[in-house]
Amino acid sequence: MSLIAIVLVFIMAIVVTVFLSHLLPVKVPLPLIQIAAGAALAASGFQVDFDPHIFLLLFIPPLLFLDGWRIPKDAFFRDMKPILSLAIGLVMVTILGIGLFIHWLIPAITVAAGFALAAILSPTDPVAVSAMTASSPLPSRMAHILEGESLLNDASGLVAFNFAIAAVLTGSFSPGDAVVKFFLMAFGGILSGLVVVWVTGKCNNFLVRRTREEPAIQILISLLIPFAAYLLAEAFHVSGILAAVAAGIAMHYEQLSGPRLPATRMKSSAVWSMLQTTLNGMIFLMLGEQLPRMLRTLPAVASQAGVSSPWYLLLYAVAITPGARSDALRLGMAVDEADNFSP
Repeated sequence: MSLIAIVLVFIMAIVVTVFLSHLLPVKVPLPLIQIAAGAALAASGFQVDFDPHIFLLLFIPPLLFLDGWRIPKDAFFRDMKPILSLAIGLVMVTILGIGLFIHWLIPAITVAAGFALAAILSPTDPVAVSAMTASSPLPSRMAHILEGESLLNDASGLVAFNFAIAAVLTGSFSPGDAVVKFFLMAFGGILSGLVVVWVTGKCNNFLVRRTREEPAIQILISLLIPFAAYLLAEAFHVSGILAAVAAGIAMHYEQLSGPRLPATRMKSSAVWSMLQTTLNGMIFLMLGEQLPRMLRTLPAVASQAGVSSPWYLLLYAVAITPGARSDALRLGMAVDEADNFSP
């Protein structure tokens, strides 16, 4: 199937699922409906082969940029302490606990390899968190804490994963190097995003003052910023995800510093809302489309793992995933933090 046909099918499926989410008598989160729709497309013979690197570049930077742009800044900075305690402390504790549990559950997996697997599973996905909290009955402050944590936990999970892999390959681990690497990746990513927005804002304001403001051009510039921030950070081997988030947060203040027509703000908001709905929908549709193929490979994976039935793999997943995801623990900590830091 051609790329154009795939895109058109996905867009049509997004439209149908959004309407369906409003028509169902029972409230079902839109991401779950779209995952089910993706699985239904796969069952009908629809198949998408996508390069993971292209997927990461095309989908993640603009969505994280938008989340950083739109997250309430006063609430974000006010709740920075609980957000960081979740993004760093809880992720690291989860990695340690689940890594040891994986080694105990499956002794063939070394402790270092267990830590690597836990580092993959532990950080919450910011796109999923944003999509789920948008339609949930959570109190606004609690939702803001969870969204803020999901935006910042990439650095801790990624650094833990890199050092766990290094420990698997070399048999050695240095806590001091891990701490330094963590702060370098986080600081470098944030700095990359801030630099891109600052340079873009200065150049843009200079040109607008000498010509005139074109809303279409301003929107195109805003669409390019998250990709520029992400690619700059990746070029310096720091966190591209944090770069996109930092660029989104900085974009809020850059907009306030220069002249902007009301028409530009309104059109930009509409374009970004459309893009958010489309990209989120495509992500969950592709996730659903992959599920049947992954299930078909379970017998072969079970054979390679030395277990007699694929159901053992399901039992392992059921045992490991709830602890690694720790969503209930995150929710409980968000409640406690929101109460403890209430003004």
